[in-house]
This record gives sequence, structure tokens and C-alpha cells, in this order.
Amino acid sequence: MNVERTVRLCFEAGAVAAETHVNLSAVRTDGAHLWIAGDETATVERLTCDSVDRPTEYREHVSFPLADVVPLPGEADEEVDIEGISRNGPYLWVVGSHSSKRKKIKNGQSDAKAAKRLASVSAEPSRRVLARIALADDVPAGTTPEGGRSAALGGPGLVDLLDDDEHLGPFLAIPGKDNGLDIEGIAVHGEPGAERVFLGLRGPVLRGWAVVLQVAPREDDDELRLTKFADGERYVKHFLDLDGLGIRDLCAHGEDLLILAGPSMDLDGPVRIYRWPGAGRIEAPEVVHRDELHRELDLPYGEGDDHAEGIALLPSGELLVVYDSPARRRLTEPGVVIADVVQLKA
Repeated sequence: MNVERTVRLCFEAGAVAAETHVNLSAVRTDGAHLWIAGDETATVERLTCDSVDRPTEYREHVSFPLADVVPLPGEADEEVDIEGISRNGPYLWVVGSHSSKRKKIKNGQSDAKAAKRLASVSAEPSRRVLARIALADDVPAGTTPEGGRSAALGGPGLVDLLDDDEHLGPFLAIPGKDNGLDIEGIAVHGEPGAERVFLGLRGPVLRGWAVVLQVAPREDDDELRLTKFADGERYVKHFLDLDGLGIRDLCAHGEDLLILAGPSMDLDGPVRIYRWPGAGRIEAPEVVHRDELHRELDLPYGEGDDHAEGIALLPSGELLVVYDSPARRRLTEPGVVIADVVQLKA
């Protein structure tokens, strides 16, 4: 795969101090703006491009705390682990990973301490966020002059509903990096008030099959509630053959879904983009076989770095790709990280 060109993403000092620019996990284009998030904070970031038709640089960075517009399950500054962003009508949708976390081994620790850290798993309820953010003049707002309101998913949440699920329930307590439950992408179809929300799971991958959850959140007082589908369930499961890979991001492309796929575990690659034709019209469970998907392209990846984590369509029809743990060559100067632009198949 040949990268067509690159784009500079320029962050202000606060985001650099929080290392947001080297922990990018979600991205979405929105006209002249780029909405982007890192997985170590509870904020969304907005950058503005130099040219809508052919951007070479995004700057004018502004950071927006989620706690200013929606209630969060954790403290205001506690990590949400935002893994997906989608724009639909006057709303920006964000989703946290919902995953549990295992402690990392630290350099220089004794064997006993290292083993003890690997045995420590926390549920991380602060990551259980699914929110719809109302935008007024390209700024997140509690309410807008048109009556749009920001709201977050209330109870029962996704983890509550999945507790007894025959496929996903056994994986709720397993950390995301260990093939446990880990939401890493969101795409929204439909008119506001009648949205179909697709959530892509990095894990679990079940005997090679990746999972997409579909939900229908509706406003109820000041919260979002998951309404029931025709079968009486509040979510739909789709199983996709992505050659054994999990889902790292989703991006709506008309009625299709573009899927950024990579390993479910803590591995470097391979990393690919698939197209799921007509996914935006689907409302019943599907098992999507490999020949029903189009493999668009393969993306580069490094050894211990350059992990593709977010994709977004540019107005030109090209695809912007951002990376977690960027390679040193992407960090050209303080506060700047280089993203790739790739060409989809015609």
C-alpha cells in the first residue's frame, strides 16, 4: 500500500503535556474541522484545516472536557478511553472502550512484583461511556438554540445488558488487551432521533469472527436509553469474518461501513481496511462471510509503534489514518504528529 501523502496535526501545549498527540484513538472529519481524541483523557479535541479540499495541516487546537456537557460515570478528569467518534446531523457521538484493564509490568521491577502486577485487573467503570454531544457553532454544548441536547447513556448500560450474553458475557471481566470486551469504533446512520449506532469490537474475536454491536439509543428525559429491536433485545450482534482480526475503528461511507481491522491482542499487525456493503440498512443479526466483504487495502505498521487506530473520510474521498504510539519519524517537532492519507479503491 502506498501512502498518497501526509498531513500535519498540530496540538497545543496542554494536549502535549497529556500526551494526547501520541495516544490518538479516534478521529472524524467535519468540514474544515477534525474531531479527534486520545485514549488517556476525558476530552475531545478539535483541529481546523488549512484547506478543506486538500488539507496539509490541521491546527487551531481546542480541547473540550466531556464532563462540561454530559455526566460521566467516573470523575471529571478520569480516563474515559475514548475509542470512537462519529458525526451525525447536529451531534457528535463518542464511545469509551468499556474494557477492563490489566496492569503493565514496569522496567526494573523484581520478578515477584512484575507477576503481581500482571495479576491485577480493574473493571474501569469510567470507560463505560456512550454519549451524544450537541454542537452549536462547532462547539460542544449542553443544549443548542434549535433544541438539541447532549445526553449520555443511562442504565441499564451495555455492560449490564451483556452480562448474560452467551457470546460476550464470559469476556466482560477479561482485559481488552487479552481479547476481552473492547469497543474501538462507532458509526452512526439515520436521522437524528432515529439513529442506528454500530459499535465495533476489537475483542473478543470468537474463533476468528469479529463482532459489531448495533444499538438504537433514544432520548429519555436527560439520558439516552437503548430501545428494543423487533426481537425484543436492546442490541443486535453481527459476526464478521475479518481474517481473524478485530475491529479498530468504523467509518460510515454512504450506506457502507469501512472497517479498520487489526489484532485483538497486544500485537503489531497486520492492519487492513475492509468494506461492509450496505451495512447501514441492516437491522437484524447477520453473519457476514468473507466473500461478502471487500478488502480495500493494507496499512503500514511498525514493530512496537505505528498502530493505526482511527480512520476518517476527507471531502476528497481519500481516507485519513491516525496512529497510536507513532513512530519517531511522525514526530517532526514538538506538538506535531504526522497522519497518513490513503486512496480507497475506485
